[in-house]
Amino acid sequence: MTDGATRPVRAGRRTVRLHRPDKVLFPGGGEEGGGGAKEYTKADLVDHYRSVAPFLLPQLRGRPLMLERYPDGLDGPRFMQKNTPDHYPDWIERATVAKEGGTVTHVVCDDTATLVYLADQACVTLHRWLSRAARPDRPDRLVLDLDPPGDDFAAVRQAAGWAGDLLDRLGLPSAPMTTGSRGVHLVVPLNGGHPFDEVRAFAHDLAELLAAEHPDRLTTAVRKADRGDRLFLDMGRNAYAQTAVAPYTVRARPGAPVAVPVSWDQLADPAVNARRWTLADAADQARSRPWAGLSGRGRALGPARRKLEALRKEAVRPRTVSDRM
Repeated sequence: MTDGATRPVRAGRRTVRLHRPDKVLFPGGGEEGGGGAKEYTKADLVDHYRSVAPFLLPQLRGRPLMLERYPDGLDGPRFMQKNTPDHYPDWIERATVAKEGGTVTHVVCDDTATLVYLADQACVTLHRWLSRAARPDRPDRLVLDLDPPGDDFAAVRQAAGWAGDLLDRLGLPSAPMTTGSRGVHLVVPLNGGHPFDEVRAFAHDLAELLAAEHPDRLTTAVRKADRGDRLFLDMGRNAYAQTAVAPYTVRARPGAPVAVPVSWDQLADPAVNARRWTLADAADQARSRPWAGLSGRGRALGPARRKLEALRKEAVRPRTVSDRM
């Protein structure tokens, strides 16, 4: 039964009450997609997260989350929430992890009911840790963020191909995800056996080699003024307490684009860009299971590190007369 301001939503074994379901979170109009962005309500956001739950929850379970909330919609203030408020229901999982000078208790989303509750809190975007709460200092994901200087997705597509090729040479599987913003994340599953410092150092050296192989198109320069028109290889997410946008999460942009896992063949399609999927069709893409089998392929970094060092030495080897012929 609906009282006009709330309505019950069934989510697994629980019923979550949705407040102000007709509240507009994504105003329509604007220039998104050339024909104006579509309007979406809180009820639309809840429906999306219920639809993608079977595919999103395996990517979230056991991971501390940072929540990006817009209680008054995209036109209102943004809140980046780490600590779990006391008024959240007891049935929502929590994880207390160390931070500088103390601890912080994050939400952990292990079920559909939690997804629905967070959407009711106007949590538009879920940012996940690359490690799980049980071993917070041991990441089981490495993320390479391909960040273009503008909206040229062709440059992102090309850079992703180069990065995927290098990871193949290192014996590491990778999977692309459009971010719903401008770029692509390449996700590499790890076995969780390495501390963040080791993973971050490997990611740094990987990016440096990739930039050295394509110096006119790629850069690792942190300062925007030093990048020019080159695509930025951002490895900064591979550190303790840093987060990355979760697969199938909605981005706070006009038209409600969604961060969507894709296959390599899909990424090569010129019709695909970073905001190709939205609340309207992201669930259809999820049901195609573009990342099928990825979770069971976590690798150790030892063999890849040795191959990377060999490639780096080859890259700096002085050229001889025979090399130039």
